[in-house]
Amino acid sequence: QVQLVESGGGLVQAGGSLRLSCVASGRAFAISGVYGVGWFRQAPGKEREFVAAILWNSTTYYADSVKGRFTISRDNAKNTVYLQMNSLKPEDTAVYSCAVRRSRGTYSNSNEYDYWGQGTQVTVSS
Repeated sequence: QVQLVESGGGLVQAGGSLRLSCVASGRAFAISGVYGVGWFRQAPGKEREFVAAILWNSTTYYADSVKGRFTISRDNAKNTVYLQMNSLKPEDTAVYSCAVRRSRGTYSNSNEYDYWGQGTQVTVSS
């Protein structure tokens, strides 16, 4: 069983920064051994949307709405994936969740991810 725990969310003013963490655990589980890890977000009344992903070879992908402001990274020794969020906007307000996928596919398709965390709330005030 794989467990993902997000942290680092909170309330921040527009233009501020937050760093989210996603710690993975499980019997013999290592994020270095999966195909990819993604961050998704869901705002009230909206569908879940892709934010960023990092693959096994450190290739990264971003949604256009966050490109240039968010950075995804990984620390294999800590079994942790980070999402550094800068220049935050009120429209970034959402519950942010990390997810792990074991096989290749469409990195932005949430249905292709195998394990999910519970999420952490990010609120950006104007």
